[in-house]
Amino acid sequence: MSLPICRFPEAPASPRRPAALADDLLEEILLRVACPADLARASAACATFRRLVTDATFLRRYRSLHPPLLLGFIETVSSGFQPAEAPHPNAAAARSIACPADGFSFDYLPPTRWNWNLWDACDVRDGRILLKSSPMCIMGYGGVNFPELVVCDPLFRRYRLLPPIPDDLLASVHVQQQNFPSFEAFLVPSGEEEDETSFRVIGRAHRAIKSVVFVFSSGSGLWSVGTTWDDLNLGGSTLLCRCYAYGYIYWKVMRANKLFKLDINRMVFSVVDLPPHYDERDVIIVEAGKGRVGVFSHIKFATSVYHATQEKEGEIADGCQSEIITHLPASYDFCMVGAAGGYICFVGFPKDRRVDAASFSLQVKTLEIEMVCRMMFQSFYIHPYFGYPPSMSPRRI
Repeated sequence: MSLPICRFPEAPASPRRPAALADDLLEEILLRVACPADLARASAACATFRRLVTDATFLRRYRSLHPPLLLGFIETVSSGFQPAEAPHPNAAAARSIACPADGFSFDYLPPTRWNWNLWDACDVRDGRILLKSSPMCIMGYGGVNFPELVVCDPLFRRYRLLPPIPDDLLASVHVQQQNFPSFEAFLVPSGEEEDETSFRVIGRAHRAIKSVVFVFSSGSGLWSVGTTWDDLNLGGSTLLCRCYAYGYIYWKVMRANKLFKLDINRMVFSVVDLPPHYDERDVIIVEAGKGRVGVFSHIKFATSVYHATQEKEGEIADGCQSEIITHLPASYDFCMVGAAGGYICFVGFPKDRRVDAASFSLQVKTLEIEMVCRMMFQSFYIHPYFGYPPSMSPRRI
C-alpha cells in the first residue's frame, strides 16, 4: 500500500522592499521642507539624506527658495550675538550658532589700528558683518579720519580687512577727511548672480552741502568713486533709518518730510517727498511685493506703528492717508531701528526699569509682532542677524 504524500506548505515569499526613491525625486521632496531647522534635523536621519542635504548645489537651490531665519541680534562686539529666545520659533536654530566654540564668535578679528578703540558693528547682511573702528571716540563716527573697516563671516571665522580709501581718490572728488565729520559704511545686498563669497561695501562721506559715495569691491580689492552730490543742502540735518528696497537705499531726513535716496545700480542721488505730518516720524521703506512699496513710520518711544502700501514710490507724498495702525506692547518705549528679511526691527526700553531691554520684530506681510530676545545694553544700535543652521550656511568670505 502506498503511503500518502505529505506536502509541506510553501514558505511565504519575503515581502518586497519598496524601491528606493531616486535621488532627484528625494531632492525635490527635501526642497519642500519649509523650515531650515527641520531640514537640518532631517539630514541626521540617514546617510542618504545627509549626502543630499549637504550637497552644495542642493543648498544653493534651497536657499533660493527659503529665506534665512531671523536668529537674533548683534548689539556690540563685546556683548556678542544675542540669540532668539523661546518661545520664539527660531530659538532652537539660534542656539546652534550662539556658542562661540561651535558658531558665532569675534575672537579671531585682528587688533584695530588704534589700540584704545575696539571693533564696533555697523551693518549686518547676507551672513556677513561689517565692523568699524574710529580713530577718535570723542569725534563720533568718522572723526578726523575715516574709520578702519573689516568684513567678517562669524560662522566660518574668516575676515577681510578693507584698505583705507586712497588719498588720490579722495582728492579726485575734493574730499579732505577733516572737513567731512560724518562717514557711514554699509554692505550692499548681494545679487543672485554674484558669487557667495563676493561682496561690496559703500562708504558715504557727508557734510551739510555735499555727500560722496565710495564703493569697495571684494573682487578687485579696490575702492572707487560711486557718485557725488554737491548741492545737497540738508541744513545740517542728520540722515536716519537707512533701509533698502528694490535697488535703492533710503534715509529719512531728521525733522523733515523728505527721504534721501541712492540708486545703487546707477549711482544717482535724489529726494522723495513725504506727507506733511511725517517730519517727526522715523520712516522705513520696504518691498511689499509685486513692485509695491511699503511705508512704515513710527514716532520715537511711542507704541503705534503706521503702515501704508503704495503701488509706486511717487505716490508716497500724497498717498499715505489710508494708514494701518499696529500697536506694540504697552509695557515698553520703542525705537524703530531698521528693516531686513521681511521684518521691521525695534528695540524696546521697559517702563519698569527692573526689566531688561528687548528686541522685537514686526513681520511686513502679516504685521505679527514677536519679542526676539533680551538685550544686554539699552542701545539704539542693534543689527538683526539672519541665517541658517551651521550645516546649511555658505562661506561668505
